[in-house]
Amino acid sequence: MDGSRIRSIEWGTLVGRRPRTAGCNSRIAIHGQEVQVQLARVTTDDGSSGFGPCRPFSEAEAFPFLGMCLGDLIDRKRGAADRTGKLEFPLWDLLGQREGRPVYRLLAEVAGKTVPESLRVRCYDTSLYIDDLHLATDGAGAALIAAEASYGYEHGHRSFKIKVGRGARHMPLVEGNRRDVAVIRAVREAVGAEATILIDANNGYNLNIAKQILSETADCNVFWLEEAFHEDGALYEDLHAWIEREGLGVNIADGEGLASPMLLDYARDGFVDIIQYDIFSHGMTNWLETGALLDGWNVRTAPHHYGRHVGNYVSGHLAAAVDGFLFVEWDEVTTPGLDRSAYRVEEGQVLVPDAPGFGLKLDEELFQQAVTANGFVVEAS
Repeated sequence: MDGSRIRSIEWGTLVGRRPRTAGCNSRIAIHGQEVQVQLARVTTDDGSSGFGPCRPFSEAEAFPFLGMCLGDLIDRKRGAADRTGKLEFPLWDLLGQREGRPVYRLLAEVAGKTVPESLRVRCYDTSLYIDDLHLATDGAGAALIAAEASYGYEHGHRSFKIKVGRGARHMPLVEGNRRDVAVIRAVREAVGAEATILIDANNGYNLNIAKQILSETADCNVFWLEEAFHEDGALYEDLHAWIEREGLGVNIADGEGLASPMLLDYARDGFVDIIQYDIFSHGMTNWLETGALLDGWNVRTAPHHYGRHVGNYVSGHLAAAVDGFLFVEWDEVTTPGLDRSAYRVEEGQVLVPDAPGFGLKLDEELFQQAVTANGFVVEAS
């Protein structure tokens, strides 16, 4: 067990910026262009350190970790202990830095998996929000979203998630459903037959609307329908059976946000094909256990992380430990102070670096400015 002890914890928020403003989903208004990138750095008494995403954190929460033995918090045989809480991701990076290995190799070891020589993981462009509400015609609205998809294609993406559900809140129901179909068809035409298309209703459909949309886009080869409606076993059983009868290749994906506690039961019973628990709220170590369970059921995995930037990089490491890992959700952001240059998106895949920890670096001056302006530092006496 590693006997090094926690000497200090720093926390601060960097501010990232998307290439364009992210618009609405079926429920929520404009998501905006700025992204709050909340990070913590943990340093041990021998001077080694690691950093990573960390949800809002206070000095009072941080103080109890000071002086704790690192080996009591995380090790390469069992992963992170429950007590690590919000510090799990910085501790994974710290462990990787101390061992000189990427986190994906540590995760694969915990899971008993063979480690690939180099890790390439499929990703999808998650930026195709409902950005077209100001446009009066379906043709103009669909053309706008298709142009956004073309931008993603030019920047290396080959899979694209489209926000749908305009009729749930932002448009009259019939007109909104019609616009959804027009957008899906336009994106398919823009990115070509070989690209992967995913649609996400954010619970803005009901069973019959879901069937209608999938029927009207049957020739677009939609790969998954995400969050069609709030998880309901009877409705998902019906939808899954209908998809099979219609001969569609659509998968049912769910699990982001306030998921039903029955969701894994639905997956086990064959009604849900892909589980998407958030990488941060579920946690990397919990995902190791959940991923093994899903692999045993032949259910696939695609963790959510939207809106925190660093999820682009940390979530792909899980792919080395979970056989059914499908995609990294990719929310393109530039964050001054965060060097992510070791990662690249090429031909629809994220190239995950074989570098210690998560392979990310901090600009020390900019991080310290964030710690001073909006964060804190606590140190052992």
